[in-house]
Amino acid sequence: MQFRHSWSLRHRSFILLAPSNETISHFPGGVTVSRDLHSHLLSESQRLRGRVYLADGAVTVGELDKRERHIQPLDSRSWHLLTLGSLGRVIGCTRFRRHPAPVSWSHLAIRQAAIAQSDEWGFRFRTSVDAELAAARRAGFAYVEVGGWALAREIRGTTMALKTVLATYAWSELLGGALGITTATRRNDSAAILRRLGGRPLHCDGVELPPYHDDRYGCTMEVLRFDSREPNPRYQAMLDEVKEQVATATVICANQPGADRHNAQLPEAFPLFESEIAC
Repeated sequence: MQFRHSWSLRHRSFILLAPSNETISHFPGGVTVSRDLHSHLLSESQRLRGRVYLADGAVTVGELDKRERHIQPLDSRSWHLLTLGSLGRVIGCTRFRRHPAPVSWSHLAIRQAAIAQSDEWGFRFRTSVDAELAAARRAGFAYVEVGGWALAREIRGTTMALKTVLATYAWSELLGGALGITTATRRNDSAAILRRLGGRPLHCDGVELPPYHDDRYGCTMEVLRFDSREPNPRYQAMLDEVKEQVATATVICANQPGADRHNAQLPEAFPLFESEIAC
């Protein structure tokens, strides 16, 4: 699998959307408190997901709202890492739902995955996830559900696509480490990319859990785990670069008491809500 480089990648940057009441002190970059800007960027990421998922056949028009957004209940309670293009347009997004330890199976969205309902694999799937939760507790890590990954066509197959995945490791390390889980489609080689960068299948009693067909999304899916301590070492140089980019990314909060709304440095080309940010 080859990934192309592009001169225009240097004009792209990361932005973090923080959920309410989350700790943001781990991120030394600027902080902007703006409910309007947070809402706008979250809507733009949901609209990107809607376009990408609809084009891929993963959702139907009826699953999008009137503004063509793909909205999920976890969105408002999660971190979102956005990739912005040179004109401030959202061209990539990833969602991180962080569960501080301890957390149980009943609190996880992954319990609704099709494999969890399987007569053959459901019990082994839950057993393997419970083992992951126990490992996170022993390590003193948060447990993270990663989802909502969508890339505009212009950055698919580029090094920026790899960076959006490596940002999961970078973000997790900034928060003190994490074990995590995600469902990934084999469509567009998404699962293969995640495996390449360090994602691994779950195991139960030495047996690897297989891919499964998800009728809802009409595709073959894999459940992959990740450990923030174990990215593919082949990509260490790129990961070091991404760590710096994520650490210094502007964090945008809808409401964070005590945060300084004047210290954010948004990308130079970012055209939106300038009066809101400057006031």
